[in-house]
Amino acid sequence: MSRSAPRRRAERPPSRRERAAEGVRTRAERVASSRAPLVLWWLVLLAGFGSLVACLAERGPTWLCGAGSIAVVTAYSWALAARTGGRPVVVGLVALVLGVVVVVSDDDSLRTGAAVLTCVVSAVLAVMATVPAVRFVHVVREVVIAVAVAAVGALATVGFEPVVTVARFEYATLGLSFFGALLLVYRLGAGLHGLGRRGVATVLIGSLVLALTLAYAELLRRYGTPAVVDRLFDVVDWSRDHLGAFPRPLEALLGIPALAWGTHMRARRRQGWWVCAFGVAATIPVAVALVNPSITLVEGGLSVVYGVVVGLILGFLLIRLDLALTAPRGSRGRRGRRDEEAGALRPEPSRTRALL
Repeated sequence: MSRSAPRRRAERPPSRRERAAEGVRTRAERVASSRAPLVLWWLVLLAGFGSLVACLAERGPTWLCGAGSIAVVTAYSWALAARTGGRPVVVGLVALVLGVVVVVSDDDSLRTGAAVLTCVVSAVLAVMATVPAVRFVHVVREVVIAVAVAAVGALATVGFEPVVTVARFEYATLGLSFFGALLLVYRLGAGLHGLGRRGVATVLIGSLVLALTLAYAELLRRYGTPAVVDRLFDVVDWSRDHLGAFPRPLEALLGIPALAWGTHMRARRRQGWWVCAFGVAATIPVAVALVNPSITLVEGGLSVVYGVVVGLILGFLLIRLDLALTAPRGSRGRRGRRDEEAGALRPEPSRTRALL
């Protein structure tokens, strides 16, 4: 009789500690794999921003301007597509290829077109990157983040070295940004039927303020009497001489208040997205701040800061008025405000997740 084969030792089942350790490793691997695109995105953006800063300081080779602009517009296009539920890889690659073609061809028309698209993408992304703000301190945070995103876009815009007429460039980028923001908000705000009466009134008033501001500026520029124009220029000159800059009216009177009120409203009602759409009136002036060659970098930065300060004051007043009209009874006072803020928990995806 042949010798029986040795029995295989039965495998010991994993202990509870081993199973827990394996679960932790699996979760860590999932988190690491999910963070890889975000880390790559930050590396591309920081590399582009560093190249643009070096170009602005006239350090390094001349091709840094174009390379930095390509990196920023690629990262921003990727982020906007990811944030709005698109195809970030496809959009990012298209932006990269187009940017390389523009810089290599060195054609003025292509450079100007790339600058327009960079400005528009930056302005819309700055609005889409915000999250609902329960308290006013959160509102300030969201406004600062939106302005910072648009400011990096401003560096990328001038990095393409466009040949522009400043007024036409501003009107074109504002129109395209506002149209793009409305298309996205139409989906985020559940269409027109999600507006409600208060939302319709808000959108109409915001559109009227935008139209009147632009019409008044254009009429004043073309047909204003010398006395009125000189008086307004005296105010602007005084502000520049004593404060270093003059805030942009569109940013201070409409864009920043709309962005502040809209992010605050989004924590409570979906209609806040329609108010946020007017935030491009703040991010576009920031994104085009450096296009005008007659304005220095310091003056452009101070103009943005003053616009943010004035706009936040107006936004605070709008928020207090909105709470006074819509908050439930008994919510006055500090305790009432805390109770109202505790109930303002309308969910939205995080800043790095898709909204759609």
